[in-house]
Amino acid sequence: MGRAGLGWGIVARLILGRPLRGIAFDTAVCGLVVFFAVSAYVAGQIGVPAFAVGLAAAVAVFFRRTHPTAVAVAVAALALVQVIAGWGPLAYDIAVLIALYSVVKYADRLRDGIVAGVVAVLGGVLAALQTPGAGPWWMGAFFYALIVGAVWLAGLNLRTRRLYVLSLEDRAATLEREREAQARAAVAEERTRIARELHDVVAHSMAVMIVQADGVRFTLDRDPATAREAAKVVADTGRAALEEMRRLVGVLREPTATQPDPADGPAHRRPALVELPALLDRFRAAGLRVACGGAGAPPPLPPGLELTVYRVVQESLTNTLKHAGVGASVELTLDWSADAVVIRAVDDGRGRPVDGPAPSGGHGLVGMRERVGVYDGSLAAGPTLAGGWRVRARLPLSPAAGTGEGRAAA
Repeated sequence: MGRAGLGWGIVARLILGRPLRGIAFDTAVCGLVVFFAVSAYVAGQIGVPAFAVGLAAAVAVFFRRTHPTAVAVAVAALALVQVIAGWGPLAYDIAVLIALYSVVKYADRLRDGIVAGVVAVLGGVLAALQTPGAGPWWMGAFFYALIVGAVWLAGLNLRTRRLYVLSLEDRAATLEREREAQARAAVAEERTRIARELHDVVAHSMAVMIVQADGVRFTLDRDPATAREAAKVVADTGRAALEEMRRLVGVLREPTATQPDPADGPAHRRPALVELPALLDRFRAAGLRVACGGAGAPPPLPPGLELTVYRVVQESLTNTLKHAGVGASVELTLDWSADAVVIRAVDDGRGRPVDGPAPSGGHGLVGMRERVGVYDGSLAAGPTLAGGWRVRARLPLSPAAGTGEGRAAA
């Protein structure tokens, strides 16, 4: 029963093209016109033809939202029939005012509402001429014109409000689409940058393998022990390069149209962990008060993972400088263990606006999330109770970290 009712509701919305609340309100408006027509017929004020005209007007106003101009034309034609028949003003003529209000509020062009207003005023003049009374006919015409003008202005006011709300909704939808597009562009650019850096890692590994393989060939007969060690380095480096290649393919799995950043240059340098003190000094020179600490010692890492740790620290401090401002205090910790490295950056948010450009990085949280995701890590970021910002990244370390390329490079 419930499923059948739900299905009927969906079908009704598809057929009528309107929400249930609007349909219910228009049904009530239609019922009001029918009530006036039935009351006049039961009281003997009108005959069957006039009653039929009233019912037709009631049916027409039911479609006043979806076809306002057509409804106004239909109601005007029925009112003309009433004038020609000489029935005079009747209670169900409220349909004329309903149609006028609807065409002013819902028509695509306000011109339709202006034409409907002029026709309604002329109809009021004709109704005044057919209404017997003690006063002159122009007084009745003026009274009808006042009613028509009030209804027309009410419709115009609500039309303006409706269009304003629609414009706000359209602007909000446009801004949302722009934000999504900017986020996608940022992700695409950061993936391109990560892929370029991982490509350098793989290329370096291949170069190491070639050098060691050449050494094996020349020392195989003269020094078998050295040749065996070199062959082992080739194998370890190849396994590490294969793992980095797998990550590189994962980054490039979704195609992007983003070009490399020309600022990096064709031979951009790949930073390492030994350069972290210099990085912190640059941020201190820019105005941050950086305190660095941690537990454990970093093991030899694959170059790609080492680069990710460096970039996460760089992006965390860049975000702090951009948003917390110059003079903010940052507590940076790197906790090393056998299975993971945890990076924490917590600032107090008590700086002042940056006077010049902050040190460039990637795309903030987007870039860090992409980089950490490449190595199956986790990233959490959010405000602190003290008003600052906190970033925590965890990168798992493989059991074989330090073998392969790290040792070959030594």
